[in-house]
Amino acid sequence: QVHLVESGGASVQPGGSLRLSCAASGSTSGYNAIAWFRQAPGAAREGVSCISTNSGTSWYADSVKGRFTISRDGAKNTVSLQMNSLKSEDTANYFCALGRYCSLIRIEEDEYDYWGQGTQVTVSS
Repeated sequence: QVHLVESGGASVQPGGSLRLSCAASGSTSGYNAIAWFRQAPGAAREGVSCISTNSGTSWYADSVKGRFTISRDGAKNTVSLQMNSLKSEDTANYFCALGRYCSLIRIEEDEYDYWGQGTQVTVSS
């Protein structure tokens, strides 16, 4: 059994910053990647970023590159997403997910086996 818990979602003004955290627990052996996806109302879920929990290698969607930073927080199965220069289009429910590898080209939902419940990020003036 694997459990993922996200935290850090909030409402913020455009240009502001937030830091999301994801903690994975349980039988995580063999799973070496944690990713962040987001889903805005009426839109499909999209991959935002992923990180290899072994090597630290990471990937970002073009829409967040240069503004978001994913990192491991000491413990292998704890990952943070630092989000700076937030825009209204970043408004979404953000989910973390556990998978076996972090693709450096594009991440897909079906590559990830376990998911958190999500944390809401709202960017609005």
